[in-house]
Amino acid sequence: MAGCAAAPDSGSDNAGGASNDKEFKACMVSDQGGFDDKSFNESGMIGLQRAEKELGVTLEQTESKSPADFKPNVDTLLAQKCNLIIGVGFMLNDAIRDAAKANPDVEFALVDSRFTEDNDVVELKNAKPIVFNTAEAAYLAGYVSAAVSKSGTVSAYGGMQIPSVNIFMDGFADGIAKYNEDSGKTVKLIGWDKDAQNGSFVGNFEDQSKGKQLTEQQISQGSDIVMPVAGPVGKGTLSAAEGKNVLVVGVDSDWAEMYPDSSSMILTSVVKKIDQAVFDTVKEARDGKFTSEAYVGDLENQGVDIAPFHDLDAQVTAEIKDKVKSLKEDIIAGKIKVESKNNP
Repeated sequence: MAGCAAAPDSGSDNAGGASNDKEFKACMVSDQGGFDDKSFNESGMIGLQRAEKELGVTLEQTESKSPADFKPNVDTLLAQKCNLIIGVGFMLNDAIRDAAKANPDVEFALVDSRFTEDNDVVELKNAKPIVFNTAEAAYLAGYVSAAVSKSGTVSAYGGMQIPSVNIFMDGFADGIAKYNEDSGKTVKLIGWDKDAQNGSFVGNFEDQSKGKQLTEQQISQGSDIVMPVAGPVGKGTLSAAEGKNVLVVGVDSDWAEMYPDSSSMILTSVVKKIDQAVFDTVKEARDGKFTSEAYVGDLENQGVDIAPFHDLDAQVTAEIKDKVKSLKEDIIAGKIKVESKNNP
């Protein structure tokens, strides 16, 4: 993963870096869902804990149960004299952005979004966006899903309608379209219309019962493969799919590893390496080489990928595996451009 982050700029300012590892305090605030969500919050914490173990930094953390917690939690970390404060999730944009403006001597990072204000992207000297072009990996997952589907219908839904969710479904839609083009088939996607940029959403990242309900609706419409882009809400999808010959595409982490009891119905996962990006960002800051240049995870730098097929490996033919490998190489080489209005 050495290629994950941009090379440090030796001439950049070091706002909060500490010369002594023991003195450096790296801190994190979660999005709603907490650090045991088996998704992006947990992946961020894994990266932070790795930094504690391998870099010798001190950790502090605060968990958010609702958006009302974001600003107070950031303020708590500021009061604890953190050198670096990382917010996990698009929803923390305002809290991290405002804190970075008010505290130029502290370094900040935001996972899953560039910094915005009044719908415009803004750059802050002491704040790094950590974003992921998940459309590229979701493209591969869409292709595989279309190839494996027996009903000819697959589906997706999101937690909230935000760019870091929509981008998964954009890539998924394009991968299905590519399979249809290659095979002459007409596998259908329900739950997301890329052109219209609308579809099915839970409204949050917590309501697993609503995730189960949406999945049951999509299954009733013929879907036999479902991709829930909704963090821990996806547990509701696993519950709905059980015993119905329906497969699931996980997101953020490798769900076959996160939910081993359900691995027999997890086709693959669209993985973003939040843990590695967090570790790299902490290391840059600890070493006094922090920059505000965005980290963009993609297939080329291994910041995103699809997970192995694990228990379902035999359901993916050698021909499809070879094709997915070829598509991945073509995306990295720029021969295939996965376009999305939500690209980071």
